[in-house]
Amino acid sequence: MQEAIDVSALKGVVAGMTCDRFSDEGWVRTSVYAPSEMQLKIYINQQELVSILCTPTKLNCLAFGFLYTEGIISGIGDVAGMRVCEDDSLVDVRLSKTEFKLPTLRTLTSGCGGGAIFKTEGQRVDSGLTVTPTEVLALMKKLQGQMQLFRLSGGVHTSALSDTRNLLVVAEDIGRHNTFDKIQGECLLRKLSTKDRLVLTTGRVSSEMLLKAAKMKVPVVATRHSPTERAISLALDLGIALVGYAHGNSLSVYSHPERLGWSTN
Repeated sequence: MQEAIDVSALKGVVAGMTCDRFSDEGWVRTSVYAPSEMQLKIYINQQELVSILCTPTKLNCLAFGFLYTEGIISGIGDVAGMRVCEDDSLVDVRLSKTEFKLPTLRTLTSGCGGGAIFKTEGQRVDSGLTVTPTEVLALMKKLQGQMQLFRLSGGVHTSALSDTRNLLVVAEDIGRHNTFDKIQGECLLRKLSTKDRLVLTTGRVSSEMLLKAAKMKVPVVATRHSPTERAISLALDLGIALVGYAHGNSLSVYSHPERLGWSTN
């Protein structure tokens, strides 16, 4: 039995709405919750870097994670100061180095929350981690139990960083890729290593998400949904086991099945 959700803890993250619902019993007006959405602008040394549609939670983690996965910072020490202003929908970052040149090449992401990436190549993940299909499915079940915002309102994605037994960091957002950045940012703030961990997610895994996982040095990415063709190709090249349709008692492995104990030889 799932625990009741504390709606007061999600103030500003969801909004109370009404809708007219049709069923076999006819029409009925009912109260519902909808996920909140904001357009967050990230400034670097007073220069606007990017605008991201996101869920207004863990905005500092989102900013830190985005800057790290895009290679703009190599760690918390590169940031001299950060001001998060939710009322003005902005994060103002001051880097330790005085010189900063805005990236010229930007790729729009495929996520449902608009965003952009600046890096289009990743470094191969060197890891000896193996995990069993049973462990992956058990972790996905635990993830389902942590999907508070989704259970309340729908319309969001949930992702988590885990070891082979427990969820370590959980993030929810309207943007699939935002959840990866929030995880990375929280790990930087908590000084929690992402290397040799798993990333679990509920949404479609696309190429930019694979690149973020590679930056985390994560050797296994699993989703309840499907990966894209480019994500599969990248996973093969980057040494990442990409798992799709992981729910119930089954899953599909699209790359490096040896990480899940299966040899094709």
